[in-house]
Amino acid sequence: MKISAKTEYACIAMLELAMQHKSEEPVRIREIAERHGVPPRFLVQILLQLKGAGLVTSVRGAAGGYHLLLPPEDISLGRVMEVIEGKLEEDAKSSSASLESPIVRVLWQAWNDVTAAQYRVLRGLTLADLIEQAKSQNDPMYHI
Repeated sequence: MKISAKTEYACIAMLELAMQHKSEEPVRIREIAERHGVPPRFLVQILLQLKGAGLVTSVRGAAGGYHLLLPPEDISLGRVMEVIEGKLEEDAKSSSASLESPIVRVLWQAWNDVTAAQYRVLRGLTLADLIEQAKSQNDPMYHI
């Protein structure tokens, strides 16, 4: 699976917003950019796209920034990706070889099955799920 930089940055921004969802303070673009090494100008464009899709809202002014419009458990990774990349296609576009061949057909079907499974996972994985995973990675482990 190939993920564009734009999609990766969008997911990073959404996860940052999800982590601070319950906070009254909006999240500033500069904070996200510095914390994750994301170009701030690119992030502005991405957040405007996410805002247009109804996933985030902005607060103007010196203390402004962004908030999620929905709870993190209601936003899937697949939804964020669809906003940035367009509709996730579950079928392989076409085969370079002839689908008349049984070998080509079974190979094409295998690729379709893998792609469909991939998109089921992306649509089922919420920002809340990923935040929980990130928190568990920060918990120190003690070995005795």
